[in-house]
Amino acid sequence: MKQPLSYIHPEAKIATNVVIEPFSSIEGDVTIGEGTWIGSNVSIMDGARIGKNCNVFPGAVISAIPQDLKYNNERTYVEIGDNVTIRECTTINKGTNDRTKTVIGNNCLIMAYSHVAHDCIVGDNCIFSNNTTLAGHVNVGDHVIISGLTAVHQFCSIGNHSFVTGGSLVRKDVPPYVKAAREPLSYVGINSVGLRRRGFKPEKIREIQNIYRLLYQKNYNNTQACEIIEAEMEASDERDEILQFIRKSHRGIMKGYIKSG
Repeated sequence: MKQPLSYIHPEAKIATNVVIEPFSSIEGDVTIGEGTWIGSNVSIMDGARIGKNCNVFPGAVISAIPQDLKYNNERTYVEIGDNVTIRECTTINKGTNDRTKTVIGNNCLIMAYSHVAHDCIVGDNCIFSNNTTLAGHVNVGDHVIISGLTAVHQFCSIGNHSFVTGGSLVRKDVPPYVKAAREPLSYVGINSVGLRRRGFKPEKIREIQNIYRLLYQKNYNNTQACEIIEAEMEASDERDEILQFIRKSHRGIMKGYIKSG
């Protein structure tokens, strides 16, 4: 259903059962999958690729040109997966010639007033609470929860199954499976509640805890800790994922415990 008071470019590729409410604007180089609902006063600009069964709430702006001075009107995109909810006044900018696209995975919830900048890659099943702000080139894994009013520095990475508390300033990379809190952002334990909810067995959660005890609580530097983990811990997908994340980190991983006073 397309309201007569909305503007839809004749070249836009929109599935037949998409609902577009009044006063929304859909430009020409846009694809919207079946079952998607577009609320009123939404702007969807050239380069948007929106999947099936998404909900885009009023005031959202998708695929506007990036707020990046090196952008030179190259053809770039925003790719949004299936079953994604984008709440009020969220902005998602298209990519630059670095990655050519900004990506939001499947089954994500991006709450009101959030911003996802150019060239960000967001995985599946993520939740961004209100006013979450991602600068350019940020990588976010699967099953990541970022609480409200969190700002993520450009080029940072946040690993799978991690949890970032509200009001955080993320200046360093956040490894997989952990909780991040305090200022400066620090390791405060593994995300055991989230892991249990997603079906991780108790012995697997203990294994991940033991890896992070070696990394953060034994006074080793990161290189030493990685060597010990690799030598002494039994090989597993989770162990290898953590080691690979640390070794590939460009900005360095966040701090361990900080003792106050």
